[in-house]
Amino acid sequence: MQPPPAASAALLWSLLLSLDLLPAAQPQPNQRDVPNDEPGAKKKQPHIVFILIDDQGFNDIGYHNPTIKTPTLDKLAAEGVRLENYYVQPICTPSRSQLMTGRYQIHTGLQHSIIRPSQPSCLPSHMDTLPERLRQAGYSTHLVGKWHLGFYRKACLPTRKGFDTFFGSLTGSVDHYNYLSCDGPGVCGYDLHDGEGVAWGQEGKYSTTLFTQRARKILESHNPTEKPLFLLLSLQAVHTPLQTPKSYIYPYRDMANIARRKLAAMVSTVDEAVRNVTYALRKYGFYRNSVIIYSTDNGAQPFTGGSNWPLRGRKGTYWEGGIRGVAFVHSPLLKRRRRVSKALLHITDWFPTLVGLAGGNISQSRGLDGFDVWPTISEGRDSPRQEILHNIDPLHKHVVQPTTWDAIKPGAGGTKLKGKKKPKKKVVRQQLKQKSVFKLKTRKKSKLKAQANTVPRSKLAPPPKSKAKPQHKTTFYSLNPRASRYKPLLMSLPSGSPSLSPISPAKQLKSKSRRSTSHNHNLVQSKPVPPGPGKEIRFPPNSKRTLLENQNISHSETPFPKSHPGPLLKHQTSESLWDTSIQAAIRVGDWKLLTGYPGHGDWVPPQVLPTLPGRWWDLERNILSPYKNSTYKNIWLFNITADPCERHDLADQRPDVVLQLLARLAYYNQTAVPVYFPPDDPRADPSQHEGAWVPWVNEEEEQEEGKYEGVYKKGRRTKKEKKQRCPLCKLQSFFLKLNTGMMSNRI
Repeated sequence: MQPPPAASAALLWSLLLSLDLLPAAQPQPNQRDVPNDEPGAKKKQPHIVFILIDDQGFNDIGYHNPTIKTPTLDKLAAEGVRLENYYVQPICTPSRSQLMTGRYQIHTGLQHSIIRPSQPSCLPSHMDTLPERLRQAGYSTHLVGKWHLGFYRKACLPTRKGFDTFFGSLTGSVDHYNYLSCDGPGVCGYDLHDGEGVAWGQEGKYSTTLFTQRARKILESHNPTEKPLFLLLSLQAVHTPLQTPKSYIYPYRDMANIARRKLAAMVSTVDEAVRNVTYALRKYGFYRNSVIIYSTDNGAQPFTGGSNWPLRGRKGTYWEGGIRGVAFVHSPLLKRRRRVSKALLHITDWFPTLVGLAGGNISQSRGLDGFDVWPTISEGRDSPRQEILHNIDPLHKHVVQPTTWDAIKPGAGGTKLKGKKKPKKKVVRQQLKQKSVFKLKTRKKSKLKAQANTVPRSKLAPPPKSKAKPQHKTTFYSLNPRASRYKPLLMSLPSGSPSLSPISPAKQLKSKSRRSTSHNHNLVQSKPVPPGPGKEIRFPPNSKRTLLENQNISHSETPFPKSHPGPLLKHQTSESLWDTSIQAAIRVGDWKLLTGYPGHGDWVPPQVLPTLPGRWWDLERNILSPYKNSTYKNIWLFNITADPCERHDLADQRPDVVLQLLARLAYYNQTAVPVYFPPDDPRADPSQHEGAWVPWVNEEEEQEEGKYEGVYKKGRRTKKEKKQRCPLCKLQSFFLKLNTGMMSNRI
């Protein structure tokens, strides 16, 4: 007897279901693993929300400092991935330029300082930007907040650099309530823009609140299922002026220092802004397919309430306090969450990482200095980045005053020099120590020849037992502050790597270089030599030490082990491997090298007092003997992994590492473009544009990019003009110098 048709169908259905022969889309039509049709492909592109904070220090967030109340940031970081070995630039414009272009600032011409409001400068027009690549991948792109990448012509505006919409400020420092921005005494203007027009009538609204409201409106009006979203929320907080609603100050009423109290309150406003944005992401359906990135643009300024404790230095310096940034990534798409990543990362890495997440074509962007680090962040893999060029600034040179220690006598107020009262005009000389391989040039040629013929004993090379001459002489790399320009020793080798082997001046290649019109001591430029995998820096036969290129250095091990002695290098006449008076900084593996003047290197303790620096100021200052003082020093070397607070300078103990990092600086310098830092343009004055900061170059001049030559310099006043100045001009000049000369801040 045959079963009825209905029973047969039910039996067949149950049999197919038990064998998993039915497609999953039939019983579960709303399942996420849908076929690869066009709507499904769009869902795979995550929504990207990048929150960029201004001047937030390493000690200005709750999970580093419990006295700062940031519950939202702490929770997002704890549920995501905290980036504890992440680096930015020490000031605003360079960091933002590297985020937008994925390229070091030596490749954009912005290696000197910030872009001032009156300067005719901006991102190079020939370089593609992150929002442009994301828009090509199908994204809707929006910028809310601070731009600070130039606006002298309309082609420099955010809406011409890849953003569909823009709402915020164009300059670097804007009042949080009235949106006035000043570029010196009396040169002030309104700076709040919507698109390419001025957004008048917003005075009285707090900037962080206003920008957060605009971000929420963008999320509310955007359909997350139709098109992926890229939102850059670039808050001006916690940058000066220190302004915040009074309700946020009350929880910090016990803080003695007023500036610290206000800055902590501003951090709390940032925390609330992030809470409102993440709430909007969940409410409007973005969150499950979103990536939230939180980052500061540079370190904090302790004189305005910030703190980088326990790191050394502050904003505007190349010490860790100026360049190690607070950052984390929060996303449901992370494969390994709730962890702390110590992988080496840099702000240039966001360009290829986010373009790769968006499914864009990264091969179209040539000359990138960043790496795709999403596997490192999401899965915990080793970082492809093993070195960072923090910067090379040929316009910032540290002229050392070499000193004879016999002429220095310690006094109650510090060191004093015999003879003249002004130490800056005193010409004295430093004697070479027996333990050091550094040598300072003297001004007299006779003494220079005498020193060249003598070979001091080094700690790295044992003294000869007999009177026979040694086979190799100790090499000196010059610290001459008067070197007019850098003469590279990099040859065109088949391996593509620089060599440290002794090369006579007659055999050096003569490369035709393009000199910058902006300064008369520009470094020699030549075509870059592309690095090859597995290549090394060559040393004389007795040295086994090598330095692999970026992609081939082991991340878990230091590239310069301490177990081997330094190499014995041959005498290289008087030519320097690198002009160490130039401000530069590089990180390779565990090692970090600083040359020139990296900025004030104090460790500012957390117990900041309400008055001017007092006794506590000397507790953590760099109190060293005269010959170790930064006034007479141009080279520092630190093992950042073992010494993250930079308290132990190893330049004397590891000259081999110093030489190899100097060679890396020389290699990078060959790829650098001239610095573009033009003088102010009087046509930028807001008084000529209805009181607002707007592009001032006419449409007819749009094609004249780069026509401005020279370097920004303050005009010198005559004695008659100085007498006519107002009594407050000195104070105003001080604050102007503090704001614009951060790279050489010597308070």
